[in-house]
Amino acid sequence: MIVLTESAEQLPPSASARDIAASTNAAKLVGCQVFHIPPDFTDCEDAEGALWMVPHFAERQLGVWIGYIPTLERYGQIYEAALAKNIQLLNTPAQHRVAQEFDSAYPFLQGLTPESVIVSSEGECAKAVAEVGLPIFVKGAVQSRKARGWKACVAETLDELRRLTRTLLELENRSRGRVVLRKVVALRHSRCSAEGFPFGREYRLFIYAGEVLGMGYYWEGDDPLRALSADEEAHVRALAQQAAARMKVPYAAIDIGQLEDGHWIVIEAGDAQFSGVSQIPLLQLWNRISGIG
Repeated sequence: MIVLTESAEQLPPSASARDIAASTNAAKLVGCQVFHIPPDFTDCEDAEGALWMVPHFAERQLGVWIGYIPTLERYGQIYEAALAKNIQLLNTPAQHRVAQEFDSAYPFLQGLTPESVIVSSEGECAKAVAEVGLPIFVKGAVQSRKARGWKACVAETLDELRRLTRTLLELENRSRGRVVLRKVVALRHSRCSAEGFPFGREYRLFIYAGEVLGMGYYWEGDDPLRALSADEEAHVRALAQQAAARMKVPYAAIDIGQLEDGHWIVIEAGDAQFSGVSQIPLLQLWNRISGIG
């Protein structure tokens, strides 16, 4: 397995930077061929320049990219530059988009995930309230603002909804011009963040070609709800596999959560190449990734 990583010591410290560094180290430990690429084209001009140190392989190799969530344009450019080196990333640009942008994944996940409406302007909020009702969970097409707490994500009134929508539309990297308005559901939880966001009983699963490569509790820290019974684990795995199969994305990260009434739902999906590993055992995960193909 060929690994392209954006890990670099000079990057500012963050949770994402730590995840990228940890995954890169794990990939090296299990024997993957690892090549470093810059996180943008500032110093290398283009994708070809970003991969200039990567050799051309005589035979087609499968590849994984470890890094920050790229724009669709950057993903496509790196994908094509890698192909020119005879390296095929696990997800095509089209598959990457389905996994990474919620509005692209939602048509495949309906019935498995809470009801959602996609808007691209404040003017569409009133109609969304009529469809979904209040309160509404508000997130960008790519990312939410849950790190800032419950009030940064949940609108109790139409005015609050318009304000949160406007804020996300201004955050291009999170919304890409689209905001997802979701029916609020009650997730089973025992803890909340310092900002008041409930740590739901959630699990992240990395899936490749229908097989679960790794699974772990979503939130950091110890949690009395973390342990799963054998039946619960089987159910969580099956639901995540169903979601990945519906999306037809080879390498996906699927987040599964439990409602207070005991039912399980899909929270969201992502391209596993750019998803945090949560509490998934890292070496075990990368040992399985290294065996793909």
